[in-house]
Amino acid sequence: MGKVTTVDSGDDLLTTDEQAPPPAGLVLPISARQEVADNDRFFGFAGKAFDRRSPFLIGLMGAFGVGIAYVIGRGVVEVSGVLLIIGVALFIAIGLNPIIEFCTKRGLSRGVAAGLVTLGFALLLALFIVVAVPPTSHEVQSLVSNYPHYKKELIAGKGWAGKLVLKLHLQSYLKGTSKLKLPSGVLATAGKDLLSIGVGTVSLIALTIYFLIALPGVKRLWLSLIPMSRRQRVELLTDEVFDRVGGYMLGNLLTSLVAAAGTYVWLVIFGVPYPLLLALFVGLFDLIPMVGSTIAGAVVTLVALTKGLPVAIATLAFYVVYRFLEDYLLNPRVMKHTVRITPGITIIATLIGGTLLGLVGALIAIPVAATINLLLQEVAIPRQNKR
Repeated sequence: MGKVTTVDSGDDLLTTDEQAPPPAGLVLPISARQEVADNDRFFGFAGKAFDRRSPFLIGLMGAFGVGIAYVIGRGVVEVSGVLLIIGVALFIAIGLNPIIEFCTKRGLSRGVAAGLVTLGFALLLALFIVVAVPPTSHEVQSLVSNYPHYKKELIAGKGWAGKLVLKLHLQSYLKGTSKLKLPSGVLATAGKDLLSIGVGTVSLIALTIYFLIALPGVKRLWLSLIPMSRRQRVELLTDEVFDRVGGYMLGNLLTSLVAAAGTYVWLVIFGVPYPLLLALFVGLFDLIPMVGSTIAGAVVTLVALTKGLPVAIATLAFYVVYRFLEDYLLNPRVMKHTVRITPGITIIATLIGGTLLGLVGALIAIPVAATINLLLQEVAIPRQNKR
């Protein structure tokens, strides 16, 4: 062992070994070099540090960054379906949170409240199935029994459907002389799609129930990622976002209930078949902004043709008037008091959301737009005004 010396460095005493490697570029005396050479455990002196401004090093680190970004991007694309299910489940849970809060303020636990909400939706689904199955099965049986008669009329070119068959030259398919062949693998693909839809639906329901129960914990986790100096403001903004999403969901349910009730009364007055089923159908589709009630109104108008052309025309006029009142009277008032955004932003957000994510995008577009509008009004614009 070499001699150990102590060097006074301020308030601390640093212990150094004379055999420790000297700084780069330091020339040792001959005696010190001989002592270093005699030390078998010496592995040489540290060289100069790499130049981090070297073009090679900069290019190498840039290539690593691009590769990591590509891997992350591919991973996000691969799990995009799962992320979409998680996002929709969280959105539904936030939208239903006001109902949960209402129940918890009256002494119920959050789990019991979530169970009651889930039971309510299960009863609505059961009601829809009970109402839909009998008329659907009846119409299917009627179609099967009357199919030979309908087929003869189509081949003969009777009615508007028969004329369409003649124009499209589909008589050979109806006569059975030409067979329509499905591409190979269509049934397998359809089976996989149905399985994926079923798994996705079950996952969505399970995640929604979980988020309904664990939403306060999710909120605490989100706030724990925010610096303490900004946590209170972020918490207030988060509560406002939750209120707006919940208000949108409840407002949308209210307008759908009004549409379903109006449809039921109208169809009962004119004796259109299956009024309850069609009313539930209209209420379900009215949840879709802009286009939902239009699609449902078209279907109900077609069913009203069974009672004659005048009834169908009157039903079409009813839905045109109702759509006008919903778009310009009911919806603006509801959205003004819930999400607090203008009708113009509502239309633009729905179009963009539907283009990007289809039906799911159209459903969540308005609360997302309300959240962005809130952040602009409370964060971005005040910050710009300070400069």
